[in-house]
Amino acid sequence: MDFEYTTLKITVQDAIAWVQCDRPEKHNSLNREMLTELNQLLKELRNDEEVSILVITGSGEKAFVAGADIYELANYDMEQAHVFSQEVQHIFKTIETFPKPVIAAMNGYALGGGLELAMACHIRIASDNATMGLPETSLGIIPAFGGTQRLTNLVGKGKANELVLTAKMISAEQALKIGLINKIVPKKELLLETAKLSYEILKNSPIALSNAIQAINASQDRTKEGYKTESQLFADCFDTQEFQDRMADFFKRER
Repeated sequence: MDFEYTTLKITVQDAIAWVQCDRPEKHNSLNREMLTELNQLLKELRNDEEVSILVITGSGEKAFVAGADIYELANYDMEQAHVFSQEVQHIFKTIETFPKPVIAAMNGYALGGGLELAMACHIRIASDNATMGLPETSLGIIPAFGGTQRLTNLVGKGKANELVLTAKMISAEQALKIGLINKIVPKKELLLETAKLSYEILKNSPIALSNAIQAINASQDRTKEGYKTESQLFADCFDTQEFQDRMADFFKRER
């Protein structure tokens, strides 16, 4: 790879590209640099004949991806928030429609944008210590990377309303029960079990896999208006005093 990655670690072995979100000091939160690198990597791997499957996971012991970088978000105005939402939606849509299987190996906290990243992947395997949720409404905003749309498709409207409106976190066991993830494995076995699943998939026709992904996505893509609506409503939040107050409270707690 010609591009020099600083927030991602990439290892290719046996046709599997292992991609680590690598900002452990920030719980692998998604900043603009990481998102730019992820977008670049997807472009590189799309036509890479040595790669047939992507696995996305997080560095360190605590987090898969613990959301978007709040320190960047806090400085956005309404227009910047709108543009940012649409840019990330595009990247996550690229993952969802990627012609090769993409697996999220969720090794810890998967919150906010981190859970939205995992939901964009085709399959989600979580370690038994994983915790997930969409806490955005507690900060005066809403999920904006496709989360309101994909969560509803995965778990149904009622459960999606509950998770988003309460902003609560749930365990891996609860996530499995509602269909948010595919499988739970012991933490130490996460990558091994993910590799086993990948090898099962690799036995099958690459063309058939790509077509199957496209067909399954087609069953859910009734309209694109939901994503546009989500992005605009997210941006609207940035023009409220409620958002400013809750962000200020967040930073006080972080000190």
